[in-house]
Amino acid sequence: MPQPDALHVARCDDPVAAFVDAHRHQRSLALPTSGTSQRPRTVVRTTDSWVDSFEHVARLLGLDARSRVWIPGPLASTMNLFAAVHADWAGATRVDGPAGATHAHLTPSALRQRLASDPADLAGVHVLVAGDRLDPTTYAAALAAGVDVSHYYGAAELSFVAWGDHADELRPFPGVEVEARHGELWVRSPYVCDGYLEPDRSLRRDDDGWTTVGDRGVVDDGRVVVLGRGGGITTGGATVVVADIEALLRRGATGEVAVVGLPHPDLGAVVAAVVTRDEDLPALRDLARHDLEPAQRPRRWFHLDALPVTEAGKVDRDALLAALTTDGVA
Repeated sequence: MPQPDALHVARCDDPVAAFVDAHRHQRSLALPTSGTSQRPRTVVRTTDSWVDSFEHVARLLGLDARSRVWIPGPLASTMNLFAAVHADWAGATRVDGPAGATHAHLTPSALRQRLASDPADLAGVHVLVAGDRLDPTTYAAALAAGVDVSHYYGAAELSFVAWGDHADELRPFPGVEVEARHGELWVRSPYVCDGYLEPDRSLRRDDDGWTTVGDRGVVDDGRVVVLGRGGGITTGGATVVVADIEALLRRGATGEVAVVGLPHPDLGAVVAAVVTRDEDLPALRDLARHDLEPAQRPRRWFHLDALPVTEAGKVDRDALLAALTTDGVA
């Protein structure tokens, strides 16, 4: 059961020092989730549930005491706090920018921005990308710029789940078992949290030690394909799953794709698709006509140069919907 006196490390003046102290005294941590699909929750976990993965991460990244690690994001983010604690554990030096860095931790959106503005800054740097899916197109662009890239899928509740080059090449992280049940990913792992601090929230577990946060996906020949959180859009009395629609549209996209439900006076909502490359629209419309069920097909199509993201680097669907409905895009 989660400890009610768990330490809120992100609220401390020095979260990394607070983690070290908590580990020394075997005190649990209270960490905020990013609130991908609902109001954020507070995850409670042991420090060991992170520390036990440190050697695996160091090996996969080739990170040691000679490394110089750039972590530009806020330490209030679970991903960045882990990166900082891990760098200190390895004896690496944390640096304030990409100059001279051997390693960096970025979200996919931050990587795309850096590749668009200053790609040479990351040449020769091993960048670990997380916080949202890393698409193969961005991965290829990073390689072309001389960047070494690794990517992982995880969650604040689960920690590491799968690791690979990009979102289409993920395999279970060492020590982790992953299976899909009715399109939902379940994980059995030593890195899973104890639960939530909020008494009205509970983590979904089974009697055999498997846990899920509701992300949809498939496991095919050892490869973990993450489709996204299973939020739905109710349109004309039918409920369609956003992650399923996005997964299919990504097959024909060279840029990013996001799907939201636009309010409609008669249908409740209509499915809307947003792309970041205007040239993708003809192919995606054709793909939707042939491969999606009628209720799943986007009725509105939009182009934005970039999708809005949260501080954690995930697509900000509330901001995206606001942009489509209030800024004249729709």
